[in-house]
Formats: sequence, C-alpha cells, structure tokens
Amino acid sequence: MKRRTTAALTLAVSVVLTSPLPALAHSSGSGSYATKTPYAPQQDIRRYEQAPRGFVPVFTETVARHGSRAATSSKDGDLILALWNEAKSEDALTRDGTRFGGETQALLDAMAGSGYGNLSGRGKREIQDTAARMQQRLPGLFSRIAEDGERIDVVSSGKDRAVDSGNIFAAALTENDPALKPLIGPARTDPDLLYFHKSAGGAEYRDYIENDERLSATLRKITDQPATHRAARNVLRKIFKPEFADRISAGEFASIGTDVEAAQAVYALYSIAPTMSDEGDWNMRRYIAPRDAAWFAYLSDAEDFYEKGPGFTGSDITYRMANVLLDDFFAKIDDKRAGTGDLGAELRFTHAEEIIPLAALMKLPGSTQQVSQTRPYTYEDNPWRGSSVAPMAANIQWDLYRKGSRYLVRMLYNEKQTAFKQGCAPVSRGSYFYDVDELKRCFGQTAS
Repeated sequence: MKRRTTAALTLAVSVVLTSPLPALAHSSGSGSYATKTPYAPQQDIRRYEQAPRGFVPVFTETVARHGSRAATSSKDGDLILALWNEAKSEDALTRDGTRFGGETQALLDAMAGSGYGNLSGRGKREIQDTAARMQQRLPGLFSRIAEDGERIDVVSSGKDRAVDSGNIFAAALTENDPALKPLIGPARTDPDLLYFHKSAGGAEYRDYIENDERLSATLRKITDQPATHRAARNVLRKIFKPEFADRISAGEFASIGTDVEAAQAVYALYSIAPTMSDEGDWNMRRYIAPRDAAWFAYLSDAEDFYEKGPGFTGSDITYRMANVLLDDFFAKIDDKRAGTGDLGAELRFTHAEEIIPLAALMKLPGSTQQVSQTRPYTYEDNPWRGSSVAPMAANIQWDLYRKGSRYLVRMLYNEKQTAFKQGCAPVSRGSYFYDVDELKRCFGQTAS
C-alpha cells in the first residue's frame, strides 16, 4: 500500500468532506487482501452458456494482470523490523511478537530469493492454470488455429512480471498442444498499450495523482480518522507490549515510522504472504485481527478506487486513458472480420494499474459507481473491491464467434461470463453473447 505524506491542505478543499466516515469497514470476504488477493476463477468451466446454434469460435483475446508476486521492495519489512529490533533490545515484545521478527525475516528472504516484484511459485501456477482452462473452454478454436497456421500474439508491458506471465502462458499452451509452438512468435512489449499510466497518454492522469488537492484531501480524510489509529494500536499491541506500542503512537519513533505506517507495514506483509504460499508457510494472520485487516484493506481499496477506479462523480481522469486498450480490443476484432489479420489469439499481460481503469471504463460489475466529494467511498454503500476487480492474475477475455457473415462476442471477467455495460443489448434476453456491431454502437466505436 502506498502511504501518503500530504502537505497541509487548504480549508476550502478540506471542508468539502463533510460527511462522517464509517467507524468500521466490512470485509469483502476475501481474507481482506485487497488487490493482493491470489487468483481464483469465478465460474465452473462446465456452466457457461452455449453459443447460439451454428456459431463457432474463430478468435480470442485477453488482457491479464501478472500472476501473484513478491512485494516490490523490502521497505515494509525493513520498517517494522527496525521497530521490532528496538523493542527486542528493551524486552518490549509480546509472546507473539517474539516470533514475529523471525517470521518476517523469513518472508523477506523468500521474496528476495524470488526477486522483489517477480512472480512467485503460486503466480506461475495461476498463469499456467488460466492458460489450460482457456484451451479447455475453446478446444475447437485452438485446433483450428493449429490447422490453419494462425498466429498467437503475446504482448506485455515490458515489466519483468508481465513479460514472465506472457511467456509462462504461452509455454502452457504449447505444453498442452505442441502444434501451437511454431505459431507463437517472440513475445513483444508495448508500454503505450499496457503500461499507459506511465506512458505519454497518462500525462494528465499523473498530474491528477501528483497535484489534485481534492484527491489529497479525500484520502487524508479517509485515512486520518480515529478508526485508523484504533486499528493501528490493535495491530501494534499484538507485537509490542502496551508501553512500547504507546510510545510508537506518541511519535517517539517517527524517524522510523508512525503508528499507522507501522501497522500498514504489518498489513502489507499479511496481505502479500498468501501470494508466497509456495515458498513457505507464513502465519501472518496471528499478527492482525480480521477486523483490523478489514480496515486496512478498506484504506488500500479507497486509495485504488480514487486513484485508478471509478473515482469522483463527473470525472473520467482515472480511466479515460484506458481507451487505448479498449480500442485495441475492437481493432483486433475488426481485423478478424475484415480478413486483414492472421491472428487466432491476442494475449496481453499487464498490471493492476491498467486492469482497474479498464474495468471502470467498461463499467464492469463492481466498477460502475462513482462517489461525490461530500459522500466518500465506503464498503457500506459501494460495491468496489480490489479483491474482485483486480486480484492477482485478473483477466478480461473476449471470444469471437462466427456464423456466415455474422459475428458475436462473449466476455469473461476473471473467467466468469459477464454482461457488457448497461445499454448494450445481447442477442437475446439473458444471453451473454452480443453482436459485434451492437457492441461497437454501444461503446461509440466507428463502424467498420
């Protein structure tokens, strides 16, 4: 979780946040890991709607977040271990706290061994298994790709964990069907498409993140409230004896970290531990109660909601830049319909920073509800959850079906058949299949 050190804000910005915030955020039921939640497919492969009579799959395309990974750095572990070592020297650790240092160091060592930010063993399996299920869902498509010699394109953001995810996905496809191997070209990178928040197209977005006072005021208001400090105190007292925890809260160790920063570091280790399950058995749950984990998950989700997700009512700054990716989905379908492309599958690998805005742009389930300045995001009245919008290995897949000259699209979101946004009409009531021209109309795409 990114922690903000926001400068003093103007009264004019602060006073807009007049609504009281909830004392408790309810857990999403995921274990309160927010966007660090390990991946699980959301639908039984045997329960998909069958395509209308006569339609056969002719193309598939996906965009996926990389698989589960190690933390991107050791900073959270370093912070809390600095406090732990100080407490140890003063005999100020609880019984659980005595074990905490060793477990934390072992987790840090495991992540360093994998490489900070790199895929874990679990992450690699998530990607392999997703590839296998794609082939199981579309056996006719992949056999046709092999027979016709169509290409399978693999493209990523260029970051190691996304590159590795693409390569692992491709290798899993060929392991299941060796005939596909010569059809998968060298993996390529396209940061403008799959790392757009840091590319030229994300300049306005970056200005919003760095300079928007409304954003800063909102996140400060959400984080700096009594419930956060209570949760922090609860976490710290599981590790440190009360007197030492109180000294942290009083700011005595501010050069290392505040009470909230220290508790957030514990939460960060708690939330990353499940992604490293192949590397060890980490019982970080003993150091943070479910209620407190839920609160820190809420704070993490709030930051992602405002910085990457639906955000403020009337503003699309957090997700407008995702149009480059949505346009690419439509462009690949147009190429297939026009017969100008030789692709059988387009496989894209990216990050939560791209999946979350795309979900908001497409108004996928859970990403439809914005909030006003006076009524901030809470778990009580907004369905957005990082654990379901963009868990590790999250994916959005479009399958293209053809019958004669007519083409239909079915969308899967984390492998669950999912309706397109309100205003898009399926081929029949309750169906998950949509005519391509209807989707182009619904999303304002120029007809080809």
